[in-house]
Amino acid sequence: MKHMPHVSLITVIEIIAILVGAFSGFIEARRKRMDVVGVFTVAFIAAFGGGTLRDILLDRRPLFWVQHQEYAILIFILALIANPLIRTLRQIVSERLIVIADAVGLGLFAVAGVSLALTANMPLFIASMMGVITGIFGGVLRDIVCNEVPMVFRDGKPYAICAFIGCWLYILLQRTNVSDDFALWLSATVITLLRLLTWKFDMRVGRP
Repeated sequence: MKHMPHVSLITVIEIIAILVGAFSGFIEARRKRMDVVGVFTVAFIAAFGGGTLRDILLDRRPLFWVQHQEYAILIFILALIANPLIRTLRQIVSERLIVIADAVGLGLFAVAGVSLALTANMPLFIASMMGVITGIFGGVLRDIVCNEVPMVFRDGKPYAICAFIGCWLYILLQRTNVSDDFALWLSATVITLLRLLTWKFDMRVGRP
């Protein structure tokens, strides 16, 4: 197996994914009319939930957001200005852009998860599942905290399947002559595009 992508690239991917996850938390918390504590809590869970579970399962210490406290500080600062920020963004950001941001976050979190699992020498199937968990579990926890059945379990749209396919693409690309960075970005792009296609054509699994 080739070397995994350089840690700085994974860090960049995690930061982007964290911001996208936090944004989804801000939106949901505002919809539930939460105060600033609730906004911070929901955004924190959405941004860090998947990566935290991944790190626990891989026995990685310290947790990634403990090792990089600036991630948590960034979410804290954004939570303080979330309400005016969301109001402003609502005027300039369409639902389509929000869906695109969510799809990008799914792709980035998932490939970061599978990459770190492979670095930890996990079996291939387990590594792919670590990618899926990293990609979707923040949203699952966000919905639970907001007293909702997690969207990934109820609307029939194949979020997890998109992440699973992209994770296996990354695993296969690791066994070719393409560069690690290319494998990482291509896999994240495929997950993102699959998620957008399922949204555009309203594709569902397991229900009419």
